[in-house]
Amino acid sequence: MTSHQGGVRAAANTGQSLRMITIELFLRCLPSNLASRHLLPHPTTSINVGIPPDIVPEGSDETVPHHGSVNGSRADSKLELFGFDSLVNILGLKSMAGDQIQAPSSPRDGDDVSLERARANNLKLGTMMGVFVPCLQNILGIIYYIRFTWIVGMAGIGQSLLLVAFCGSCTLLTTISLSAIATNGAMKGGGPYYLIGRSLGPEVGVSIGLCFFLGNAVAGALYVLGAVETFLNALPQAGIFRDSQTFVKVNGTDVAQPVTSPSLHDLQIYGIVVTIILCFIVFGGVKMINRVAPAFLIPVLFSLFCIFVGIFLARKNHPEDGITGLSLKSFRDNWGSDYQTTNNAGIPDPNGKIQWDFNALVGLFFPAVTGIMAGSNRSASLKDTQRSIPIGTLGATLTTTVLYFVSVLFFGALATRDKLLTDRLLTATVAWPVPAITYIGIILSTLGAALQSLTGAPRLLAAIANDDILPVLNYFKVADGGEPHAATLFTAFLCIACVIIGNLDLITPTITMFYLLCYGGVNLSCFLLDLLDAPSWRPRWKFHHWSLSLLGALLCIVIMFLISWAFTVVSLALATLIYYYVSIKGKAGDWGDGFKSAYFQLALRSLRSLGANQVHPKNWYPIPLIFCRPWGKLPENVPCHPKLADFANFMKKKGRGMSIFVSIIDGDYHECAEDAKASCRALSTYIEYKRCEGVAEIVVAPSMSDGFRGIVQTMGLGNLKPNIVVMRYPEIWRRENLTEIPATFVGIINDCIVANKAVVIVKGLDEWPNEYQRQYGTIDLYWIVRDGGLMLLLSQLLLTKASFESCKIQVFCIAEEDSDAEELKADVKKFLYDLRMQAEVIVLSMKSWDAQSEQKDESVEAFAGAQERIASYMREMKDKAGREGTGLMADGKRVVVNEQQVEKFLYTTLKLNSTVLKYSRMAAVVLVSLPPPPLNHPAYFYMEYMDLLVENVPRLLMVRGYRRDVVTLFT
Repeated sequence: MTSHQGGVRAAANTGQSLRMITIELFLRCLPSNLASRHLLPHPTTSINVGIPPDIVPEGSDETVPHHGSVNGSRADSKLELFGFDSLVNILGLKSMAGDQIQAPSSPRDGDDVSLERARANNLKLGTMMGVFVPCLQNILGIIYYIRFTWIVGMAGIGQSLLLVAFCGSCTLLTTISLSAIATNGAMKGGGPYYLIGRSLGPEVGVSIGLCFFLGNAVAGALYVLGAVETFLNALPQAGIFRDSQTFVKVNGTDVAQPVTSPSLHDLQIYGIVVTIILCFIVFGGVKMINRVAPAFLIPVLFSLFCIFVGIFLARKNHPEDGITGLSLKSFRDNWGSDYQTTNNAGIPDPNGKIQWDFNALVGLFFPAVTGIMAGSNRSASLKDTQRSIPIGTLGATLTTTVLYFVSVLFFGALATRDKLLTDRLLTATVAWPVPAITYIGIILSTLGAALQSLTGAPRLLAAIANDDILPVLNYFKVADGGEPHAATLFTAFLCIACVIIGNLDLITPTITMFYLLCYGGVNLSCFLLDLLDAPSWRPRWKFHHWSLSLLGALLCIVIMFLISWAFTVVSLALATLIYYYVSIKGKAGDWGDGFKSAYFQLALRSLRSLGANQVHPKNWYPIPLIFCRPWGKLPENVPCHPKLADFANFMKKKGRGMSIFVSIIDGDYHECAEDAKASCRALSTYIEYKRCEGVAEIVVAPSMSDGFRGIVQTMGLGNLKPNIVVMRYPEIWRRENLTEIPATFVGIINDCIVANKAVVIVKGLDEWPNEYQRQYGTIDLYWIVRDGGLMLLLSQLLLTKASFESCKIQVFCIAEEDSDAEELKADVKKFLYDLRMQAEVIVLSMKSWDAQSEQKDESVEAFAGAQERIASYMREMKDKAGREGTGLMADGKRVVVNEQQVEKFLYTTLKLNSTVLKYSRMAAVVLVSLPPPPLNHPAYFYMEYMDLLVENVPRLLMVRGYRRDVVTLFT
């Protein structure tokens, strides 16, 4: 990183002169013809190098390739063909002046790497001072010095070893997971919050990150109280209030012994003062803290040395006060556990209120193995995060675990159980040469750990705020390179609140829960990433496996419930509340998290399991392809007809299913590609606004027919292809004389038939109700042809919506003869009963149909008009064929017209329209079978048939099924 710092300082100091030198070098590197044409005033005539004018427009500053390399014009001329800058310059590996500039390790997404930011981060730390020392300093804290001997006396040597192995395995597995994630790329500021958020998503990251922040803030109070308690035990005369004295009988002794502990009020007053002093140091900045922090480790190491020397000399120095030295008898006596009740200060008392067992000791001891995140919290200040974090964190974890194992054996053989339980500072009592050295070491080490907590917690909160996910945290935002003063004040407030509680043993379970949440999040992140094994998952740390991460996560959960199910429920509830609050109030962010990869893998696996075979009717879901803007014009800011979006929601049961909204842009793809992307974004936004479960697609094609033909063939994957094409009926084609619509409309229907897609055409789309407009009356089905039950299913889906839930279904069937009417009605009723559909069945005979069509109504007038227009169109075709000497042609294709068949088709649509007007004029919506376009008929004729069919019907759905059943009789 020295070259990086030098490059940054050089770039900052040279200023304008460097830019002038760079421009001069750049001009010299250019070919003379380009320099003369575009940059330099040259009296000579420029030489044309054959660059096309559309690529290098005359007189534009952007015409000069900004390679800016010092390699000379020969290198530039070789790369000029590709039209891109040199990779050396793009990646920031070399400046234009030849200085090496490396990007800082933690710029935020989308932020520019400024020289000021680089200068602010010029202090880079290695593995020892950047990770190992902070982790060691945080792990070796107050618990080891003033609680560990007490834990050995309460749990015994055997269960103490089990306790260390149990808690140590949790942190060891978490360290392995942390190492894998931290070596999978550049790590930015935020420590474990950054790792969890980028692996499990912003919601999980913020919820666990805030809990981890609370854990760090409360841990600061723990360390402060530990330092103050040690100080008051070493200097009792410094207490303002009288010490509390408890008379207890330990291990069945007859005489009660007095045990003195500092006053709660003294702990509170001194704790508040120390917290305020530490906050002033934190306000001095991270540079001051980094200078002071290494000095805190020396007293810790020296105190450990004094403790172990004192253990070996203990038999000679303390023969009568319960300290036996390294004794095999004491080892045997202290092997088993002796769980007792104690008072709030931890002194054994038969009348005490706190009952200790192994689970409670887990909660008390676990903070002694935390602190493994101290190195990752400094990721922005590390030279090489991918090397320092795994080695430093794992080294600190193994070192402290081995120390704890050895200490259990030595403490268990050092003194009687009475001494282990009553002497809260036994480590200072046995220390060589005097206890004062250990007192000083304990105080400085705990104050150093408190300083690290009060330093890391505000930066964690500021990192969460700077990600701009949760608006309520905007007050804690910090400019790049700045100090989080607001977050520091808030952390100090929380720390002082915990200090006022004053009870160390009540605080530690809270810290344990928050730390375990964070460790569980890290393990789950690694488990998810390892299990999915995406192409981007390539950690340099190879000693990991998804099973180890899963075991670590389960171990975290087990430890949480072993400690206290009440604290576990409260902490999980707090994290869940934060999660939902972020989901509702937070700003959406896509960090490429593991859940997105899991959804992708699940979708692929589900798609493969569905296969390409026909879907069973019981598992059939409508996947409508919504044709957004086929006919007519909409405002520019409305990419889809609003009622089409409403209708797409009406085709789903309880919102289940997917819709595909497509629109076609006429033109050349290369010219309209950017317009298509902008239109797709606008359509996606509109779909979300209308609360439609679907995706948006924009296709550029030479014509609408070509575009739709490509869509109907390629859209979707496997059985997730759209199965229903939905579009509005082109009611405007004759009114606005749009002669191209008939051919396009018929072509779309024919393409759907060939591609085996169902078709639903909505007539009267402008009058279609939204979700708040309640409809009354009936839903009438004119069931003429077999459609796989699609029309029946659509009617049932409409009934599930609030708009149509008050309607009833009527099914109209056509019988060839009157004698068949009753039999057909019975069969249809039985069929509907088996389909679990309630509907009234009405059978119409052909005779009543004929009688209805003979009446003089508005349909007959429309019929006469259609006849005249078709006859006129026929005359034009025949005249044109006579002039050109060809057969009848329409829409560029040869057609064969049977005039009697045309009359028959017109008459059929007339009869159907008359029947609909007679029986369903007041219906909420009418569904009718869509006839296919007759072969070799002009598209104009088919449009006349359809116009006559829909005449005077305000709201009509024309439905054509496909060669698959969508309903089934069987369970």
